Amino acid sequence: MAAIINAPITWSDLLTERLKGGRGSASKGQRRGRFLEDFVEQLLIDIFGKGKYDARCRFIGAKGLSGEKADFAIPSKEDPAILIEAKAYGVTGSKQTDVLGDISRICQEKRVDTHCLLVTDGITWRERINDLRKLIELQNQGDITRIYTQSMIQQLDADLRTLKEEHGL
Repeated sequence: MAAIINAPITWSDLLTERLKGGRGSASKGQRRGRFLEDFVEQLLIDIFGKGKYDARCRFIGAKGLSGEKADFAIPSKEDPAILIEAKAYGVTGSKQTDVLGDISRICQEKRVDTHCLLVTDGITWRERINDLRKLIELQNQGDITRIYTQSMIQQLDADLRTLKEEHGL
C-alpha cells in the first residue's frame, strides 16, 4: 500500500485516470438521455400504440427534399404531424448548446403545420439561462409548440391526446 501511495505519478497515469472518469460520466449521461427517450416512448405507446410512430429517425422536411433528425415522428417520418425531441439537458454528449442547435434545426426543417414538442429534464437550466431564454423564444415564436419537463407528464399526456384527436391519428 505504501509503495503505491508513494509511487511517482506520470503523465500517462494522470491521462489514464482522467479518461476513465470521462467515460464514466459519458456513460451516465447517455443512460440519462436514453432513460428520458424511453420515458417519452412509453407514453407514445400508451397513447398512439406500438408502431404508430417512427423513433430516432430523420423526418422529411417542409421542402420534401431534406430533413433533420428527431427522436420521434408521429405518425411517420415521411409525413410528421408531431415531432418530439427528448433531451436530457445536462448530460454529456447533449450539452445545452447542442440542445439549442438540435431543436433549432428541427424547427427550420419542419412544416409549418407540424407540432414540435421538446421534453427535457431541465437539470442545469439555472446554469445556462441564456440558452433557456432562446428555447423559450422559439416557443413564443411558435416554432416549438411546447416545452415539457418530466414533472409535466400529465400535461404532455393531455396535449398528445388532443393532438392525436385533432390530426385524426
